[in-house]
Amino acid sequence: MTEVLVTGAAGHLGANLVRQLVADGESVRVLVRPGSDDSGLAGLDVRRFEADLRDATALRPAVRGATRLFHCAAVISTVAGGEREIYASNVLGTRNLLDAALAEGVERVVVTGSFGAVGHLPDRPSDERVPFDPFTPHTAYQATKVLVAHEALRAHADGLDVVLATSCAIVGPHDYLPSRMGRLLLRFANGQLRAYIDGGFEFVAARDVVAGHLLAMAKGRSGAQYLLGSGYRSMDQLMATFEEVTGRRRPRLKLPPALVGGVGRVLSPLLARTGREQLLTPAAVRLLTQGRRADCTRARVELGYAPTSVEDAIREAHDDFVRRGLIRRQS
Repeated sequence: MTEVLVTGAAGHLGANLVRQLVADGESVRVLVRPGSDDSGLAGLDVRRFEADLRDATALRPAVRGATRLFHCAAVISTVAGGEREIYASNVLGTRNLLDAALAEGVERVVVTGSFGAVGHLPDRPSDERVPFDPFTPHTAYQATKVLVAHEALRAHADGLDVVLATSCAIVGPHDYLPSRMGRLLLRFANGQLRAYIDGGFEFVAARDVVAGHLLAMAKGRSGAQYLLGSGYRSMDQLMATFEEVTGRRRPRLKLPPALVGGVGRVLSPLLARTGREQLLTPAAVRLLTQGRRADCTRARVELGYAPTSVEDAIREAHDDFVRRGLIRRQS
């Protein structure tokens, strides 16, 4: 029997991907970091392996015997600091995993990329051909995901059959950690969001990014990259959908991004030292105000990728949070 290995299986993408693979009748093994929160995998019929991607020896047993591999694991952060850890996990960890896949005879690998590592065009949507500009402000996460793509191409040059499936900001159910978008929805639904800012981003429904990964595995050209998005939404559009889904009104206060970014540059390092949650870091504000849009033509034409509704994905995320008791009912 063939087995599929999924790294980052406890994350938002991984938890949705694993569920779809199990539903499709696949034999699935998952790789999770020691000590990580893997509640998103509870009750799923999977083989579980623990290893840190930075430990090339420890991850070998998980790779050995797998015929296909989805590499979804990554350290994601818009907070300043921890750059060395992000680099070691994302870049060196990917190198270790792809080297192991080549050595162990894995037949095909899909590596998850990030839209943040694709270049930005202010006047039109970006596709896979737009190069990342290292001389514009960016996060350590963005820089490492550029290098992750290079690691995938290096492994491809060495003979590994590998495809890049590049994700935009995911929204949808089974968001257990939860993601930045999930935390925003939770705050709104629980009446804890006091203000919001102007801006927007390219989002992807969880079901769409999963479908895109499966299509990349089945049909993707070896060495190619495919951008997966469901559509750009402004913050005002998100607030309108949140209102419809939750029954709450949006915050009255809409702050200028420049003000929030300026205050964040002062407070973010202090909050990082205390471990307090930060939804709007200076980097997050910068990304939201760039107006980044994705052109997914390559995925549509070559893979048959057919994105669905961001609004439906937000409703699914909300309903899943309600089911898990994370959203309080309004009195």
